[in-house]
Amino acid sequence: MLTGCRNLLWTFLSFTNRRYWSSKYLNSHTALCSSALAASSILPSFPLPSKSYSSLKSRQISLHYPSVHLSSTRCLSSSTCHTGLMELKDILQVLEQLAPLSLAESWDNVGLLVEPSKCRPVTTILLTNDLTDTVMEEAVAVSCDLIISYHPPLFRPIKRLVQKDWKQRLAIRAVEAGIAIFSPHTSWDSVKGGVNDWLVGGLGRGQVSVLSQAFGGASPNHKLEFMVRSTEELNAVMEELKACDGGTTLQYSGSSADNSGVRVSITCSDSALTPSVHTLLQHSSPSQSLSILKLEKPPLPGHGQGRLSVLDQPVTVATAIQKMKSHLGLSHLRLALGSGKTLESSVCVVAVCAGSGASVLSGVKADLYITGEMSHHEVLDAVANGTSVILSDHSNSERGFLAVFRERLAATLPDSVTVVVSKADRDPLEVV
Repeated sequence: MLTGCRNLLWTFLSFTNRRYWSSKYLNSHTALCSSALAASSILPSFPLPSKSYSSLKSRQISLHYPSVHLSSTRCLSSSTCHTGLMELKDILQVLEQLAPLSLAESWDNVGLLVEPSKCRPVTTILLTNDLTDTVMEEAVAVSCDLIISYHPPLFRPIKRLVQKDWKQRLAIRAVEAGIAIFSPHTSWDSVKGGVNDWLVGGLGRGQVSVLSQAFGGASPNHKLEFMVRSTEELNAVMEELKACDGGTTLQYSGSSADNSGVRVSITCSDSALTPSVHTLLQHSSPSQSLSILKLEKPPLPGHGQGRLSVLDQPVTVATAIQKMKSHLGLSHLRLALGSGKTLESSVCVVAVCAGSGASVLSGVKADLYITGEMSHHEVLDAVANGTSVILSDHSNSERGFLAVFRERLAATLPDSVTVVVSKADRDPLEVV
């Protein structure tokens, strides 16, 4: 009891020194862990990885899926539960659980972009859609320790850090202020319950599916099957194959020996394929029985880019406009009516993609497209196919999700961490 009172008093004193904090109730260690348990229910559901082995004696070939390790979120680390303080690495672990960076597109630049040289507890996190000069001023004013910028402020490779480039100037200022910068971008778009699910929810409930399916990574790329005459030959072949795999995990399974020998199946990476095949061709039995299969990455249900919704309650185009204005918090939207359609035409199927969605929406059969921006000719193509288009401008199709994510993130963190949504962040375009 005395220890609990001391911890409570210590936590209260730490809050009084905060320059910017929300009016949360102080919770004990038990309440913290209980709230984190409740928060785990909002985490995206991934299939957990099957058990795998690095030893050559493994008899199981496993496919690896992105996974969510709920145990670390439920009670964080032992030091966190006792002190309520979290370091940057702890926050990054929670962010990875909420939306694994492996879901991001290959061309994207996601993750920790700026890391301070000195470690310090993270007490204030600022969420923004874009990191601009005004948002950085806001971050400094609230003594921010971590900026989570949906769009990566550093995207293309840079050769110097100078003041004349505005993005480089922001990176310099963040380093000088000891502020970390993290960008999730397309991992938030892809994750189940992320930006695109939030966007399509603006028109109401429906049967939602993914337009561009996400697939699991980190699985072996090729499967080689062959026969050996004996266990001795198998051991010799496997030792040679181990050297071909460059120190990475080589997994195999083998059937029981019979009169015809031992049937062996191994998996290997792209880089190990050629040397592995070359090795097998040097042995009589494997060379005569070798077959090669290309392994596909497993799909991750519910995760991917874009969403298609068959609405439970169809709406008119006019009603869809009003619903999306309310959902996005906008007074104006841009509309292109599909060929032969009017404001009273029924919308039963809607396809959405946050940001610039033409590449994902192209060719999708729907009554209505909703995205941030499309080119003139992309809109003409949609209209010619009888599909109406609603454009909100790029970041307006994404920004509203920040408030949703703030609640999710805050629910997984102790009360020593305040999560706020930027008030300075806004789309650079406006209707005048």
